[in-house]
Amino acid sequence: MNSFRLTSQGNGILIKVVDLVKNFSNGQGEIPVLRKVNLQIHRGEMVAITGPSGSGKSTLLYILGLLLPPTRGDYWLGGENVLNLDRSAQAAFRRRRVGFVFQSCDLLENSNVYENLEFPLIYAGVNPRERPARIIAAIERVNLSHRLYHRANHLSGGERQRVAVARALVNHPDVILADEPTGQLDRRHGHLIMDHFQEISAEGDTSVVLVTHDPEMASRCTRIYPLRDGILYAPEK
Repeated sequence: MNSFRLTSQGNGILIKVVDLVKNFSNGQGEIPVLRKVNLQIHRGEMVAITGPSGSGKSTLLYILGLLLPPTRGDYWLGGENVLNLDRSAQAAFRRRRVGFVFQSCDLLENSNVYENLEFPLIYAGVNPRERPARIIAAIERVNLSHRLYHRANHLSGGERQRVAVARALVNHPDVILADEPTGQLDRRHGHLIMDHFQEISAEGDTSVVLVTHDPEMASRCTRIYPLRDGILYAPEK
């Protein structure tokens, strides 16, 4: 397939998925998990993917994050068909262009907040002299500057997830992929995380793709895509 043209405007297409299929083998045959998924996400957009457990939501998110290969299909990110890259090039692309926020936060428990935010910068090869400014800017975005040198295991659940959002931002990604990021938070802290996501996407440079089973959180997004039995349906808003 031909590539598509990515504009620098806020409404330019950042992600384009065409006929994406994912099957898993159970030793006796192929089990379809995603069935010809087609999806377009614009730069600066905040999109929710909803559906029951086992519908394929997390599988789709992991494919978008280049953590899991599809069985077949095409996937462009920032105008490049990233499925044509080898594994090493995909890993480098993921480090530079994609941020992740997971339900469990996945922070380094015995490291402080600064160290948790520095780790992805080290992994991406960012010059040590550039790191402090990036870390401070990211932690200020989630209003946790006063916790910068606190250990992760001394933070509340809401603070930990806000640190996870800052960590996802620190490499200035094109897209943040969030897998049930409010699933372990109470309603107030869940909406606080969604506030941060809305502020990030509203600036127009970074898109947010959110997997959630919570209709209240999904309603905060610009579009909601239902996913059922591996089929992605037209958005509900």
